Amino acid sequence: MKFITDGMLGKLTRWLRMLGHDVEYSRSDDDKKLIENAKSEKRVLLTRDLKLYQQAMTHGVDAVLVEAATGAEKLADLARRFNFNLEIDVTVSRCPKCNAKIKPISKDIVIDRVPKATSTYYNEFWECPRCGQIYWQGAHWKRIEKTLKEARKST
Repeated sequence: MKFITDGMLGKLTRWLRMLGHDVEYSRSDDDKKLIENAKSEKRVLLTRDLKLYQQAMTHGVDAVLVEAATGAEKLADLARRFNFNLEIDVTVSRCPKCNAKIKPISKDIVIDRVPKATSTYYNEFWECPRCGQIYWQGAHWKRIEKTLKEARKST
């Protein structure tokens, strides 16, 4: 799936990217520019702004008014609507920060770029080829799985 999100949906953007979706995020584009980009790039516009949603629909842009309150509810609603899986597959995951596809990287290469405790306890790492961010399934992974499990219950 290809989405574009407005400035109100930064957290949702990161979740969708981790799930492997191509998501452009804009904190600064005005409504007109968001609609133009959605249309020209054939992206679904996700927004919490009713006015922007209505304008997008008027211009023939596929748009979703995101009304759910929690992250899990938002993910569940979108997974139902667009029929996607709520499981993270690191072979298709994208960088939550910049949207590039992450790639596996050897522990030996990143050992000096991660905390010592991390390199002691974890062996699998991924790197964003665009921004250089390093990822691993650390302690935060339990919170990620909890949110996704909660979302799956609602689909």
